[in-house]
Amino acid sequence: QVQLVESGGGLVQSGGSLRLSCAASGRTASVVNMAWFRQAPGKEREPVAAIAAWSADSTYYAHSVKGRFTISRDNAKNTAYLQMNSLKPEDTAVYYCAAGFSMGDSPPVPKYWGQGTQVTVSS
Repeated sequence: QVQLVESGGGLVQSGGSLRLSCAASGRTASVVNMAWFRQAPGKEREPVAAIAAWSADSTYYAHSVKGRFTISRDNAKNTAYLQMNSLKPEDTAVYYCAAGFSMGDSPPVPKYWGQGTQVTVSS
């Protein structure tokens, strides 16, 4: 089992930045691929970015965030991060940390989910 706790959401103006954190705990927390998903009101949950457990160079980004968002992880702290720059109103959503999936899955189907953190971008 892996438990995930997100932090770092909030309200920011268009063009601003936020960094989300996801602390993982549990017996296998350090060996799982991790990802960020988001769900906007009235829309389906969608993957935003993913990073492999053992290779920081193995990442995935949704087309809509490529070049603006950066996913990273600190395995010593069992924590993943999502640095979000040049935020747009359309990035407004609840952001969820997720873990326990294969990087080859399309779409990824995580076993574990955090509770979510709200990100609101004002125009």
